[in-house]
Amino acid sequence: MSVGALAKEARCGTSEGISGRESAMFEQLDLFGHVTNAYADAGGRLTNAQLYERVAREAGIDAERFNAREPIGKSGQKHSVLKRKLRWFQQTLKSAGIVEHVPGERGAWRLANRTKTGLHEARSHTRVVAFSTNLGLAVFGRCESVLAGLDQPITLAVSSPPYLLRKSRAYGNPSSEEEYIDFLCRALEPVISHLAPGGSLCLNLSNDCFIPGSSARSIYLERLVIALCDRGMFLMDRIPWINPCKLPGPVQWASKARVQLNVGYEHILWFCNRPDAVSSDNRRVLEAHTKRHMALMTSGGEQREGIYGDGAYRLRSGAFGSVTEGRIPRNVLVRGHRCADALRYRADATALGLPLHGARQPLSVVDFLIRFLSKAGDLVCDPFGGTVTTGMAAELNGRRWLVVECMLEYLRASAERFRGMPGFRLTPAIELPRWDSA
Repeated sequence: MSVGALAKEARCGTSEGISGRESAMFEQLDLFGHVTNAYADAGGRLTNAQLYERVAREAGIDAERFNAREPIGKSGQKHSVLKRKLRWFQQTLKSAGIVEHVPGERGAWRLANRTKTGLHEARSHTRVVAFSTNLGLAVFGRCESVLAGLDQPITLAVSSPPYLLRKSRAYGNPSSEEEYIDFLCRALEPVISHLAPGGSLCLNLSNDCFIPGSSARSIYLERLVIALCDRGMFLMDRIPWINPCKLPGPVQWASKARVQLNVGYEHILWFCNRPDAVSSDNRRVLEAHTKRHMALMTSGGEQREGIYGDGAYRLRSGAFGSVTEGRIPRNVLVRGHRCADALRYRADATALGLPLHGARQPLSVVDFLIRFLSKAGDLVCDPFGGTVTTGMAAELNGRRWLVVECMLEYLRASAERFRGMPGFRLTPAIELPRWDSA
């Protein structure tokens, strides 16, 4: 399935499957919102009769109008047009993996696949566009399913997958090294298979992982590197992300046992499928020269000569005498995790009454990787979308983007930041105005 084909799914569920006359009749009624509200307010379970009653009450439709029957279709059989419309919306929610039939109960439906922490999780078959812009799509589903049929080459996949943690976050994660590596490799398989020649994969992974019961660090990162390289990838670099705002830790080994230092960085592993055709270009991320270096260049460069490091480095007169566009960045990113984009997400989620994502990534980190490893018009993908930071960075840099996230609440809150983007559209089935009350 192409990105364009996925976008078509965003337009389903509002009028498809009903006649133009019926669609026009209810143009002014936000029936989809009333249906989702009904499930949420009922605690997630309703019979069809209860659904009809709740929607009629919330929409202010009297019983006579609600039950009015009219000839439908070629047969001319009479049906309640309103009830028929509501059942269509119900089926749309079912196809999105949001509601499911209650086993053994006729005409009873419930919210589907809610985790122990209260988040609504996509099933393996779920695949529905949550929101879109002219440049990209945020899809509610699982990356293995959504990306398997993609026919668009991916120039860059950049993601912060669930970390290897002994105590899982709300969205869950494997807790053993073996399970974690298998989980990541399975999830990344369709990404790797769809990378364009020279395409890159960047993974932001935790450094706070230890052998259970020991202050010795896990070597899961090394095992993951080997596993991905065995699958045709090449390790291009290990880029430390130094976070000056990172909270003290690991608490057990640094603050209590006092045998470790507080961690100040995380890993960004950069892979490529064809190093000879890699899509990176450091001219896209040049930094401003310091005043001192600019003065050196404009003055004609070095005026001295010397040999250093037992001949390993030779300084010649006139070196650094050409004025260049900028300074090539070092392979270390120093960025705090607090940023305006993350604060905006937090405010939006709070206003909607939705749970916050527990591991938000700063826009500046993803922005740098996108500019360095792709160019305008390329397709950037994130298989573990979270708060759709990758989509925002791609949008701001003129890249096409495709983000997949399996937790509905995170996508709903993230959509708010994209409302001002060209072509923004929020799919009605995902809007769920009072989902938090379910």
